[in-house]
Amino acid sequence: MTLLSRRPFLFHLGIVLLLCAALFLSFFVLLHKITRHGREVTTPGVSGKVLPAAMVQLKAMRFEVSVDSAYDPMLAPLAVLKQLPDSGAVVKLGRTVYLTVNRTVPLKITLPNLVGLSLGSAKMQLRNNKLLLGDTSYRASNEPGTVLEELYNGTKLWLGKKIPQGSKISLVIGRVEGNKEFDVPSVTSLSLEDALDILEQYHLQVTIVSESGNPIDTARVLVIEQDPADANDSGTFNRMRYGGKMALTVE
Repeated sequence: MTLLSRRPFLFHLGIVLLLCAALFLSFFVLLHKITRHGREVTTPGVSGKVLPAAMVQLKAMRFEVSVDSAYDPMLAPLAVLKQLPDSGAVVKLGRTVYLTVNRTVPLKITLPNLVGLSLGSAKMQLRNNKLLLGDTSYRASNEPGTVLEELYNGTKLWLGKKIPQGSKISLVIGRVEGNKEFDVPSVTSLSLEDALDILEQYHLQVTIVSESGNPIDTARVLVIEQDPADANDSGTFNRMRYGGKMALTVE
């Protein structure tokens, strides 16, 4: 190949390389704009705020907002129950924040059948159905600790009745009466809340000892020891009388 013929080739090769470089740079400039690289913001925490205040805060930070609803009887109407992304997440500017807010009008649900359940199980059913526990009263029964009746606004309702979520349900619980002896109930390994629910039916005088010395959260701490125990070393059930004393040691 002569020198003259090589020059056009090198000239065209240079043009091709320049075009490739220009396209390469254009691609990354465009990608930078599309992804808004470097334009990131931290998601604020709006859970617990009412929806209008949450919307103002998010819109001021140029977020898009999508709203859905659920129901929590313990929170105010239109309170933000949940957000996604969570508070503190680093996201692109203009990202959509999904909010779940508390309904202003609760849904109506079928009254659950609690009769025959233990008080602890009845409480769980109420929570699962977004209902609240009202008053509890006791009545002599051969089934101590079980729900004998459930009342809504002081009235017994038939099964299948529709009631609003957030309603208070009062319970009548069976209890041992009189100067009777009974097997000591086993409450070890239960939450303190559940243990007290069981012992209350026997009118026991309960003393609580905390090994940690920290404030006691009855729903979270566990009973690790009880005195008297439910059985002795030989495996025979211990007996005690209605109105007796019991000591519980918790974590």
